[in-house]
Amino acid sequence: MDTGAGLMVAIVLSIIVVVIASSRFKFNPFLSLIFGCLALGLFTGMPLETLLKSITSGFGNLLASIGLIVVFGCIIGAYLEKSGGANAIAHRISKFVSQKKTLLAVTLLGATVSIPVFCDSGFILLNGITQDLAKATQNKKSVLSLGLASGLYTTHTLIPPTPGPVAAAGNLNAIDALGVIILLGILVSIPVLLVSIFLSKHLGKRIETNEIAKPKNTDTFNLPKLYKALSPLVVPIVLIAIGSILNLGHELPNWIAFICNPTIALLVGAVLAMLLLKPQTKDVKQESKDVLGKTSISKVTQDWFSYALKTAGPILIITGAGGAFGGVLKATTISAEVASWLEIGTSSSIFLLLITFGLAAILKSAQGSSTSAMIITSSILAPLLPVVGWQSSMELALAVLTIGGGAMTVSHLNDSYFWVVSQFSGIKTKDALRSYTLISGVQGLTVLTIVLILSIILI
Repeated sequence: MDTGAGLMVAIVLSIIVVVIASSRFKFNPFLSLIFGCLALGLFTGMPLETLLKSITSGFGNLLASIGLIVVFGCIIGAYLEKSGGANAIAHRISKFVSQKKTLLAVTLLGATVSIPVFCDSGFILLNGITQDLAKATQNKKSVLSLGLASGLYTTHTLIPPTPGPVAAAGNLNAIDALGVIILLGILVSIPVLLVSIFLSKHLGKRIETNEIAKPKNTDTFNLPKLYKALSPLVVPIVLIAIGSILNLGHELPNWIAFICNPTIALLVGAVLAMLLLKPQTKDVKQESKDVLGKTSISKVTQDWFSYALKTAGPILIITGAGGAFGGVLKATTISAEVASWLEIGTSSSIFLLLITFGLAAILKSAQGSSTSAMIITSSILAPLLPVVGWQSSMELALAVLTIGGGAMTVSHLNDSYFWVVSQFSGIKTKDALRSYTLISGVQGLTVLTIVLILSIILI
């Protein structure tokens, strides 16, 4: 099996295989990652039996640790979207917005909604409200659209239970640190959002938008109550955070550890989300009528649950493929090789964070998917963390956030979210490249800066 420089070349070539397969040949990220696994094993001269075992065990082990978390997170997001819960949060907040605080409110709204709901869906859901607020408060629509887009994008890569951070945590064996990741993710998101607001204001004021037909509004009178809409999001985060805080230096009673476990906490959130299922709008009432003309909530339940599982499925197989890639990496001598030229200490930790950020940024910019970039980067990073002695919850959380920051950098033409932002906001492509793409790059660099500072202070 290759070692030394040959191993490093093999790893680089396998990553190139993943990027070319997904960007040039348009293969699904799952297949691209599997091809990357095979390429890495063959390039390093790994025995075929070992290669196969590494792929299957890596795939299964990662899904065993995070599979249910991803499914429950997707259920929460699907029911918030379908029930009008996300719109309920948006409409209630919009009532208390003044002209000067509109951009701040829209950005924070996007950041809140994107924790359980994918940023693509979140932008489509909230874009109509942004247009209404622009007219009502005399703000420029392009400014608010950029604020919404950057707010959604921030938490999409930094705060679980969004699949990207969860998958990265799973690859790094950091599921038990999910509470710390959430708390630090919120802390790091604050300066990122402030920078986003500043740039959205100054870049957006120069942009003229095309008129976009606004989708039909949801019946706001029949939206879920604000506390009901927030409960599937807030309760799991609070439970996980409580467990993490109480666990600092103390062994938790079994029942508290059970309730505050991320899997159980998200199951509670999923149940609360499913309680939002009532025919609350005319559209839902019509959707829930069966062939006999009677209202059938069970029919809507089946449709919404199927939608959630369809959302979770692709994420699970891509995540599992990332675990397979990590399994093959762990079967090589990468840890020993890195240990031979990387000294233990603060400087080595900072160097590893910089390399991690750069790799995630290259993968994101090359193939467009933040989630895929986070999965591949975390797979590569997993065997390296023990080399620099990173094992605590705080250290693992900083590693996940570094990967998330790199996976922001940058969103451009090969990113589906870039086109969602451009097309639904009415911002021309060239203007989106000059504004939103620039903002996404600065967001990522801001994350890196804050993480480096925290690593010096806390570790």
